[in-house]
Amino acid sequence: CFDGSDDAANAIGSAGRLLGGKPAVVLTVCEPIRLWSPSDPATILDVPIGRLLAKRMDLDEIADTVSQDEVTRGVQLARDAGFEARGRVEHGKPWRVICDVGDEVEAAIIVLGARGLSRMQSALLGSVSQAVSTHAGRPVLIVHPARVQSDRTASSASRSRAGQ
Repeated sequence: CFDGSDDAANAIGSAGRLLGGKPAVVLTVCEPIRLWSPSDPATILDVPIGRLLAKRMDLDEIADTVSQDEVTRGVQLARDAGFEARGRVEHGKPWRVICDVGDEVEAAIIVLGARGLSRMQSALLGSVSQAVSTHAGRPVLIVHPARVQSDRTASSASRSRAGQ
């Protein structure tokens, strides 16, 4: 799954190191503005405005163009990571589309990048990776952002290597 983020790019790279050389479908999901839910705390205030602007400015069409660009970039990253990749753009709720496409292509595994949100942020904003892992019915690899080593840990590791 590729949404254009650094986390998704990292997930493709990690998956390539683990699973490269296999066929892969790089999926980008475009969620039409009409599907935004006003029950989502992150969008409750701006959903009505977003829907109005979407009609006036053809925002869904713009989002489709951006999604095509993202999937093209994701396919290239996947090929660079060793996959025999093809791209696909679908529309709908991301977690549901990811699970449905996984079923359709009989995916051996679904790979997602995690945004690295706290539990509170995930509760407020929702977590696609959590929903997919709950509903996919197949193995799901969630690649979390790399942790930055603290200076103390890094220097300790350097001293250990120097002493070997």
